[in-house]
Amino acid sequence: MPVPQLGKALKDKLVRGDTVFGTFISHAVNPAFVDLVPDNSLDFVIVSAEHTALDLAEFLPVRYALAAKGIATLARTHSREPDDVAKVCDTYDGAVVPYVEEVEHCKRLAAAAVYRPLKGHALDRVLADGKWPSDRTRKYVTEERCANTVFVPMIESLRGIENLDAICSIPGVNAVFVGPNDLTTTMGIPNDYDHPDLIALLAKIIGTADRRHVAAGCWFGKREQTLRTMRQGARFVVFSNDGALLKEAIEQSFSALRKG
Repeated sequence: MPVPQLGKALKDKLVRGDTVFGTFISHAVNPAFVDLVPDNSLDFVIVSAEHTALDLAEFLPVRYALAAKGIATLARTHSREPDDVAKVCDTYDGAVVPYVEEVEHCKRLAAAAVYRPLKGHALDRVLADGKWPSDRTRKYVTEERCANTVFVPMIESLRGIENLDAICSIPGVNAVFVGPNDLTTTMGIPNDYDHPDLIALLAKIIGTADRRHVAAGCWFGKREQTLRTMRQGARFVVFSNDGALLKEAIEQSFSALRKG
């Protein structure tokens, strides 16, 4: 049975101006846990092995279980190389790429996601002049091969914010996603997620992206921080991760039980 076009459905929601909700999965590789995900809670998940010894391939059973439940699965790439982006997009519903800050680099990353399988001189002509080998090739690439692919660059530096308007203008950029740990570190206020300078920068990022009709969002592990950013206009909402959500549920339940 073919995997449903969940990436396209996610992109359609973003184009309509909807808010989409997701979380990180960094630990769970057993697909059985997907049965525990409540209906209508998640539009997407981002699988990531950034802070574990796992590999992205180990999340594939979870990816297919999520697809059966109607949830798109994006993969956070290990690197910032176009070849890795193309590989991920051949397997998952899309790619989330860390620490994107230069416009030309982002064009190459986006092309690896949404212009597959064009490479080399043929791809250079499309990027430079919009000249496709043929209209048939253009339709195949954009309407068939890559129609289901979501591409999300992560904005994690001041340089990335400087170039954000141009990044959001690149064909194939469906959303931009802030990594607050890296961003606050480059700002000189590491992990101060309630700092007014970060809050002001998030408003700027969301506004810049919105003017280009691109959704924006930021990861947070606290509900009040996530809600604050939603009130600023964030539409690509990524809250917490599988490990933190499990920890929170256990702490709340057993704390209450121990108090009697």
